[in-house]
Amino acid sequence: MTAPGKPGWWIYQGHGLPPDAGTEPPELPDPPGWRAFDGGPPLPTPPASDAEFVRRLGVPSPISASDAAVDEIQTVNAALYLRRPLLVTGNPGTGKSSLAHKVARELGLGPVLQWPISSRTAFRDGLWEYDAIGRVQAATTEQGDDIGGFVRLGPLGTALLPYDRPRVLLIDELDKSDIHLPNDLLAVFEDGEFEIQPLARVAATQPEVTVFTHDRGGQATVREGRVRCRAFPFVVITSNGEREFPPAFLRRCLRLEMPQPGLEQLVSIVAAHFQEVPLRGQDLIREFVASSEREGGLANDQLLNAMHLATSGAYLPDENWALLRDALWQRLNVGGTD
Repeated sequence: MTAPGKPGWWIYQGHGLPPDAGTEPPELPDPPGWRAFDGGPPLPTPPASDAEFVRRLGVPSPISASDAAVDEIQTVNAALYLRRPLLVTGNPGTGKSSLAHKVARELGLGPVLQWPISSRTAFRDGLWEYDAIGRVQAATTEQGDDIGGFVRLGPLGTALLPYDRPRVLLIDELDKSDIHLPNDLLAVFEDGEFEIQPLARVAATQPEVTVFTHDRGGQATVREGRVRCRAFPFVVITSNGEREFPPAFLRRCLRLEMPQPGLEQLVSIVAAHFQEVPLRGQDLIREFVASSEREGGLANDQLLNAMHLATSGAYLPDENWALLRDALWQRLNVGGTD
């Protein structure tokens, strides 16, 4: 249901609250014709653990949960309508990866599939892996020759299974990848499908193979060695702005810049994790904002760390607390941005 005063075309309202008990998640609009896919048969959305969402997002109140910027909400909704990846840039700790969890929780799209990127990440890592050595060893010990037991879909490969509703895929810190990965993603983003070569080679004799997925305990049937989506996933790609991406890649993404959170947004974040903002906490948030402006941007979790210690009895208005607080609020660009 659209909140009062918000455009009627918005599906995602920005509050990050789950659907009310006993109600169905919001219906998603049909994609444009050029983003419609016909994979199948359709798979149901796996159930999500709200405890995991609470761990990451806290428990926002209905009043304070609608502080997301209009630009953020509109861009997320545009990506949902167009079935296009969302490239989210901003300083570390500004809530880029949390956005994927907010969308999944609010729209009931199941657990978030996460693909953390490093300089050693290969394109195929996101699609599938095949344990050829394990299969040979199993054959020599007469444990059978079920090839599906040695294939596991990666987070991107799992997101492209033919779910009846889009899965949420978080590709985290793409700017840490090698130079080829963004271009490697283009064909999959356009075609919504990929081939698993070991399964394609045996498709004549084993047209249907059950493989493991990236979900915990998940399995899915792959037909003729090819995975094709039904509803293109909601893809959130985060970047700290450390590199430029190819124009062809940028053209296929919608872009969102996450600003440093202001005082009201920080109060909402703290309230979501601590149920209420203690009196000392209000002063701490103001100190954090001032320190963040001096240091060129601090991460939200640095504030939460200080708040937890302050509310756990570590706070006394003395020099020791000031030293501890300053140690927690060190600049993020000293010795790297991790």
